[in-house]
Amino acid sequence: MPTAVLRRTVSQLFMVGLPGPTVDRRTRAFFAEHPPGGVILFRRNVRSAAQLRALVAALHEGGAGVPPLIAIDHEGGRVHRLPRPFTHFPPAAVIGATDDPHAAEAVGRAMGRELAAVGIDLDFAPVLDVWSNPRNRVIGDRAFGREPRRVARMALALARGLLGAGVLACGKHFPGHGDTVGDSHHVLPRVSRSRRALATTALVPFVRAIRAGLPALMTAHVVYPALDPRRPATFSPAICRRLLRARLGFRGVLFSDDLEMGAVAGRRSPEEAAVAALAAGCDMLLVCRSQATARRAMLGVEAALAAGRLDAADIVAALGRIEALRRRRRPRRQPARLAWPAHARLAAALASAAPP
Repeated sequence: MPTAVLRRTVSQLFMVGLPGPTVDRRTRAFFAEHPPGGVILFRRNVRSAAQLRALVAALHEGGAGVPPLIAIDHEGGRVHRLPRPFTHFPPAAVIGATDDPHAAEAVGRAMGRELAAVGIDLDFAPVLDVWSNPRNRVIGDRAFGREPRRVARMALALARGLLGAGVLACGKHFPGHGDTVGDSHHVLPRVSRSRRALATTALVPFVRAIRAGLPALMTAHVVYPALDPRRPATFSPAICRRLLRARLGFRGVLFSDDLEMGAVAGRRSPEEAAVAALAAGCDMLLVCRSQATARRAMLGVEAALAAGRLDAADIVAALGRIEALRRRRRPRRQPARLAWPAHARLAAALASAAPP
């Protein structure tokens, strides 16, 4: 395969961040050489709703033949990147406490309408983690609760709302981040639960999400010794391939969590991390901050493919799943005015009903 074709092909396996609220000259040059399969947005990329809409349009139009998927972490509660008039919904724990799937679906539909109105394709939500460790603050109220079946019921209702509004949903963090103490943004956590305990708690919402046809999942940078004694889920074929794909039958896109997080970056180079995640069974890799790091990771994958250290058939399969996800995007007419008073009333009603 010619180098230029290989480079563009490998780039499609990556979702990258932007340094600021515009596609600046350096970013345009990077994208011309390494056109990514996706772009993830953060608070640093947003100044206003109108600016965000223009940015997303520019990103979609600027793709080298394939418009990138535009994604955001939009959960409500602590994980909220968007200014007014976007609605700030209460955290998942508050919605979960209602035990009302109709309420969760209404929230998902409202979130989806607002994200779709500015052209965003994918929301890294819902959180499918079960908050089984009360000392866990990285998940905490981001989870829909502590009972696995309720978490599954409420999270999947929110996902239905997102999908119904035309925004792709991605459940996280497989196979469960709710029993950790450490924060994988900074350290590498371990969950020392037996296989049976994982099957009856952490895995329950993921199993139900797979059966419901959720189109995407994200891995956890967490070690589960009962499943793989050495490698965190993101780098574990035992977890990504044998458990998720072979045993549980997941056929959608598997995103890695951010490869620049402390759980990963302090232990592997960008090249090593990217190759290991793809070898484990991830389809699309997140590199959320540094374009230099993203470039290193992409070049590492190129070199691994050229040397035969990555199976070309696996990469073709991953690209096929990514393209299938991209085809699920629905064309939509964007509203002239961005205002959602009914959504604000829904958020206020949920917040007022929350226990003190």
